Amino acid sequence: MPEPSLPAGTPRHVFVYGTLRRGGSNDITRLLPAPHWVGFAQVPGVLFHLGAYPGMTLGGDQPVRGEVYAIEPALEEVLDAIEGLTGDHPTDEYLKREIVVTVEGQRLSCLVYEIHPRYTEGARRIEHGDWLRVVGTASA
Repeated sequence: MPEPSLPAGTPRHVFVYGTLRRGGSNDITRLLPAPHWVGFAQVPGVLFHLGAYPGMTLGGDQPVRGEVYAIEPALEEVLDAIEGLTGDHPTDEYLKREIVVTVEGQRLSCLVYEIHPRYTEGARRIEHGDWLRVVGTASA
């Protein structure tokens, strides 16, 4: 069930699908301020293998598996930095989007980092939609 009691001042939720998932190389649960677990979710999209990390485009024909966390604004800034959206020369690799995600029957507005489609040209699709299965940290 989604986390019933979130800390005061937690305005956002985030859907993570790649290296930010629990067990991933940028595991969100190791970042500060600590996120609060909400639940597992799937988003319609297409997941691509981009080497050391994946990228997802929204609105595709496969379920992309991920996790939803409640985050504080300071953690959102950390996530923006990880995805290259801050600094003097931010990259255009990821686009920050707001989408509705259903977690155990509850619809939540979630932040998601969508890969810019130009970075998926020639990239291999991950048909099963689960990045952690690709890197061997999730059960098949």
